[in-house]
Amino acid sequence: MPSTKEIEEALSRVLVPGIGRSLTQLNMIRAIDVASDKLKVTLASTAIDSANQDSVRARARDVLEKLHEIKEVDVEFVEAKPQELNQIGHVLAIMSGKGGVGKSLVTGLLAIGLNRKGYEVGVLDADITGPSIPKMFGITTRPGGNDTGILTVQARSGIEIMSINLFLPHEDDAVIWRGPLIGKAIQQFWQDVVWGKLDYLLVDLPPGTADVPLTVMQSLPVSGVVIAFTPQDLAAMVVRKAVNMAQKMDIPILGMVENMSYLVLPETGKKLEIFGRSKGEEMSKAAGAPLLGQIPIDPEIARLCDQGDIERYDSDVVNGLAQALLQNMPSRQGE
Repeated sequence: MPSTKEIEEALSRVLVPGIGRSLTQLNMIRAIDVASDKLKVTLASTAIDSANQDSVRARARDVLEKLHEIKEVDVEFVEAKPQELNQIGHVLAIMSGKGGVGKSLVTGLLAIGLNRKGYEVGVLDADITGPSIPKMFGITTRPGGNDTGILTVQARSGIEIMSINLFLPHEDDAVIWRGPLIGKAIQQFWQDVVWGKLDYLLVDLPPGTADVPLTVMQSLPVSGVVIAFTPQDLAAMVVRKAVNMAQKMDIPILGMVENMSYLVLPETGKKLEIFGRSKGEEMSKAAGAPLLGQIPIDPEIARLCDQGDIERYDSDVVNGLAQALLQNMPSRQGE
């Protein structure tokens, strides 16, 4: 008779319509029962309408009937809340003391770097009034799902994305909401979205230390914070506010990332510190956290972000940021 592992491997070839992730990736396998030559599989119906349930059932039966010694296959669906399906290893918040320092860029590059290392990665765009993640990844598709759950939208590389901008009629429509509504939206993105199995969920926070960062740090199981900053003295000053917030919330600061750190002159290869001397060492010392990396002013990054092709950015910076982050990640219980 086939083992549970063999059955799960077979079901990993069944993709859920509208997202391109498998039943195993979405953690939708609720039960597997094998009795003699009969196999019964119970799947979650979360975010899958009746028509797509029929499609998933037919595909699941098809792959399971090919298993050795199986003569009869029964596939049924049961209700489950999205949070029952979500199995996320680490939730990381990327924050900054002020706007304009490239916090979303840091989020995107970290997600790409972790994805290239083989990890399952998602990005929750929590900057409700200034979302830029969908534009950066070239995503315009509306999320699927129904009243039982919301499906993420998958970027070309397989990174899972959720952003308020994906629900708006036009990407440049303004979200004119007060704090409580914004906080509720963040909680829904956490509670009502089917993230499934992820190694890392990166939360792109809005700048500052107000409602949304507070909601995320109080409502989500944040493993740690990455703080983005630029070399200017003003940015360095407000970085300390972000550091103080994380410390008061008792959330580890995993590292600092300095953006717009320097410009490489193409003629000579010399590094020019346009915004002044690097504050990397100073900020690292103030936060009691390592400097994960320094991102240069690179016209290629700007071009690819504008084109929605950030996933094509090829630089040692991407791998370096992800590697440095992994080296400073806290261990989960049991690891």
